[in-house]
Amino acid sequence: MAKKFKDLSEREILALAISLEEEDGRIYGDFAEGLRETYPASAEMFEEMQAEESEHRSSLIETYRARFGEHIPLIRRHDVKGFVQRRPVWLVRPLGINVARKQAEVMEMETRRFYESAIGQVTDASIRKLLGDLAIAEQKHSAMAESLEKRMTPDVREAEEIAHRRLFVLQIVQPGLVGLMDGSISTLAPVFAAAFATKSSWDAFLVGMAASVGAGISMGFAEALSDDGTLTGRGHPWMRGLVCGLMTTAGGIGHTLPFLISDFNLATSVAVGVVAVELGIISYIRYRYMDTPFLSAAFQVVVGGALVFIAGILIGSS
Repeated sequence: MAKKFKDLSEREILALAISLEEEDGRIYGDFAEGLRETYPASAEMFEEMQAEESEHRSSLIETYRARFGEHIPLIRRHDVKGFVQRRPVWLVRPLGINVARKQAEVMEMETRRFYESAIGQVTDASIRKLLGDLAIAEQKHSAMAESLEKRMTPDVREAEEIAHRRLFVLQIVQPGLVGLMDGSISTLAPVFAAAFATKSSWDAFLVGMAASVGAGISMGFAEALSDDGTLTGRGHPWMRGLVCGLMTTAGGIGHTLPFLISDFNLATSVAVGVVAVELGIISYIRYRYMDTPFLSAAFQVVVGGALVFIAGILIGSS
């Protein structure tokens, strides 16, 4: 059973404070380790915060020994009611810089409030003074966490933005683009083959939906099972799989929905227009995020799409 904060003794408050400082310091160490390769400047700041937490812990231990002796009871944050449950974001790799900064702000705010509340529950003058000093220190830490980005030089900020963009491309844009290309192009042949074979909008719609959903499921699992992201930095495999699967399905459904129009000729014309828009979007994404010249990207995508489109029409008309 978790204990109420107001029922803690002075001895338990100090023991809990020691545990909190140790936990926060280790989390900052994990932040520094997780950010070191991609965001070295922020990693250095978290190392500074880890060192200060270690100093706080040492001061608390000295005060505890002088007041209560050598044995420090094991009491942790989850043993006391009132603390916010923390998600272990520091264990995720690759670690997001914005997630780490936000978590640091929350941690410092919570620890500061703990010290401010604890002061009212102790009577020993030396303990009250130490808790007050630590509350002020945590307030400074909170401000430091909030201003982590502001403390960076323009060069460091630019380097971290480039690194952040690279991770975004690897973890979101790349699997999404693969899915969108596969969904948009691979489903062209079955959709238009069914359309020209049956001359029925509804039949073409059913084939398009089946092809889109099937391709989305297949591509999603293929991407999720390709690698776990630990060596490539491509992020959590199931997140990549979800992005890839959804974009694959969306790419196929785009030129499938027009076949809900009962007039076959009109539905086909609208579908062809949607295909042109899809190919243009794919070309722009490759130009924007993959550093591919727009004309080159458009030529490659259009040629591939056109070949699949023609194949579908020829098969459906045969």
